[in-house]
Amino acid sequence: MDNVLIRATAWNGQVRAFAARTTQMVEEWKERHQASPTAVAALGRSITAAAMMGAMLKGEERLVVQVKGGGPIGQIVVDANARGEVRGYVDEPQVDVGPNAVGKLDVAAAVGTDGFLYVTKDLGLKEPYRGSVPIVSGELAEDFTYYFAKSEQTPSAVALGVLFGKGDYKVNAAGGFIIQLLPGLSDEEIDEIEEKLSALPPITTLLEQGLELDEILATVLGSVRILDTMELSLTCKCSREKVMGTLISLGTKELERLVEEDGQVELRCHYCNEAYLFQEPELRGVIEHIRSTGDY
Repeated sequence: MDNVLIRATAWNGQVRAFAARTTQMVEEWKERHQASPTAVAALGRSITAAAMMGAMLKGEERLVVQVKGGGPIGQIVVDANARGEVRGYVDEPQVDVGPNAVGKLDVAAAVGTDGFLYVTKDLGLKEPYRGSVPIVSGELAEDFTYYFAKSEQTPSAVALGVLFGKGDYKVNAAGGFIIQLLPGLSDEEIDEIEEKLSALPPITTLLEQGLELDEILATVLGSVRILDTMELSLTCKCSREKVMGTLISLGTKELERLVEEDGQVELRCHYCNEAYLFQEPELRGVIEHIRSTGDY
């Protein structure tokens, strides 16, 4: 599987871990949106994090991650569920802020640090769960780490990355892990895990070297027990019928103006960038439908 996630435990069940390889789906999103490297890096990290958070859910539960840092990329929105289906977008996919001081993609400058990371979970209850934390770095891995510590009170280590090929714009590796420390670990055991985390190369380096996800987790945790493996997919829920609802919401006056000026309307899905073209006869049918229902 090109896009895959594993769920595991270690240290006699006192550590739980998730690891994901998302290379192909991040490349697919890049191609669909013709996005800049910085936007791809930001969205790719967010997609990977949301996919792993989705794996923490059950059944029909789902979540939405929003990153609103005040930067030129605008907001990042990712929707994920317990079945490994993920979709996401950024407001400005072509944004390019140049490299940072060490010559790497400046994700923090694109995302911004004046805002919040929001997580909304639909757990099938009367009201959804909502959590939020201030953005602490804009690089996103640190921000998700902070979210787990402050909003869910779970000490966690989050690694996220997107690596492009040298001399081209292909996504060579994308993925990440979330390691969560559960009650019962001693200070010495925590120190040992933290020491191994600090010495670990970037996650994308390990993926590019060909390491499997369980091998990456084992580098930090030693022996790990794999609980399950899940295929991930970039899955959008848009359709012509749903986009038609957007046309109806414009009202008759706006639709008549569009018919007179252009004779057609093209709408694009935020998530997958699929284009839906509506010609004049169909638009006039929508106008008549609105009039017949009395919703002007």
